[in-house]
Amino acid sequence: MASPCSNVTDLDSVFHSFDKDGDGKISAAELTACMRNIGEELSLEDAEAFVKLADRDGDGLLDLEDFVKLVEVEGEEERDRDLRAAFKMYEDEGDGCITPRSLKRMLSRLGTSRGIDECRTMICRFDLNGDGVLSFDEFRNMMMMV
Repeated sequence: MASPCSNVTDLDSVFHSFDKDGDGKISAAELTACMRNIGEELSLEDAEAFVKLADRDGDGLLDLEDFVKLVEVEGEEERDRDLRAAFKMYEDEGDGCITPRSLKRMLSRLGTSRGIDECRTMICRFDLNGDGVLSFDEFRNMMMMV
């Protein structure tokens, strides 16, 4: 369940639109119905799992704070999936790292020509352990700074 909104005011509006009975809480059934209304399929079982993930007081319902937490967790997971997909495009032959050579090749495919030394310099800026390549964690740190 990815959030189309990122600020609290927008999330407050989304929360209140999901809270069909106006009790200040979102049930799994309300979550399922609202997701269906925006074109997303979410089973009641999955909605219950989402509610359980974020429900701090154990009442089986989401208040606004729970809802914000859930959206943030889902947003982080989606961002991580996107970064992993991007990382795989750059990594060399499934080695689990981005080398200067694989970076040069990908940049060339993207229409940006760089020399191997320039690619080494680019990697060096974010290579925290000094091994000359970027691990996924180093790549994620780099992308978060951009």
